Amino acid sequence: MNILIIKLSAIGDVIHTLPALNAIRKHYPDAHITWVVEEAASPLIEGHAALDRVLVSKRKRWVKKLMGKSPSVEKRAALKDAYLFIRALRDTRYDLIIDFQQLLKSGVLVGLSKGERKTGFNKGMEHQEHSYLFLNERILPVKMDNHALLRNMMLLDALGIHSDEIAFNLPVRDQDRRMVDELLSRHGVKTSDRPLAAINPVAKWETKLWSDLKFSRLADRLTEQHGISLVFTGGPEDRETVRKIISGMKTRAANLAGETSLKMLAALYEKTDFLVTTDTGPMHLAAAVGTPVAAIFGPTAPWRTGPFGPGHQVIRAGMECSPCFKRQCRTKECMERISVEDVLDGVRRLL
Repeated sequence: MNILIIKLSAIGDVIHTLPALNAIRKHYPDAHITWVVEEAASPLIEGHAALDRVLVSKRKRWVKKLMGKSPSVEKRAALKDAYLFIRALRDTRYDLIIDFQQLLKSGVLVGLSKGERKTGFNKGMEHQEHSYLFLNERILPVKMDNHALLRNMMLLDALGIHSDEIAFNLPVRDQDRRMVDELLSRHGVKTSDRPLAAINPVAKWETKLWSDLKFSRLADRLTEQHGISLVFTGGPEDRETVRKIISGMKTRAANLAGETSLKMLAALYEKTDFLVTTDTGPMHLAAAVGTPVAAIFGPTAPWRTGPFGPGHQVIRAGMECSPCFKRQCRTKECMERISVEDVLDGVRRLL
């Protein structure tokens, strides 16, 4: 049996689909399972024990080359690469195709692929972008206020794939763990004699950001009051923001932003006693490896996309306008009202 999973992005969404992958593998132990994913999130599934094949879409790179001012030779290379991807997508006839993304970009791939059963939720799901038009087997929609991970499991349940087990089984290797040990050593971080915690302060949405100054004060109090060694994490584009936060601190912390792959980041979070974070992909990565999370939420709904599982703490201001799901806001009051003491209280509950 050939099965195709389509979940392209983003990091948190791909992580939330891993329990569904494991459930499919358990239900069809001998199936050949392929997953289509975009390259930013592809390290999360490459090498996963439940997968036989990973097809990586470089959609953003292709669009940038074709729509930008790239030389014609680069445009031709992008077209060829996209063609080869589509050919690989169509080289197998799948018995079951599952669209977990429910966006136009995933619907197009469902339409291009060869398959007997093209399944996913029917119209009625928020942000769906008419993806249901590409399906020949449409599942009744479920309430969006169910957690994203559970919505994926509900979709499987409707397809006759039943599982009560939530397992991520992230493909973190011993090599990733050794590289993290070396990275911490280079930064002078010792994990043997005191607790180790991580702070991930940046998010893609402007409305999800908390004050840099508050992060500096929070970090100082964690170090001074609880004797915690701190590392800051993030992508390469976050390094300058993290530098500013650390420069506003009285105590010491390591800036690891841009120095870890996704698998190394998972290995790092395995070592930490907890993570303080905004609503972003690393929050879900920490939860998936079993690290307690103190998550600062403003415009989004933690019951939909918060850190999944017991033992986490969500810090919110509790304003009536939240969640609004807006990427821009004049006041950002739902984040501004959250104090350093509010986040410290959440951390104390973790500790």
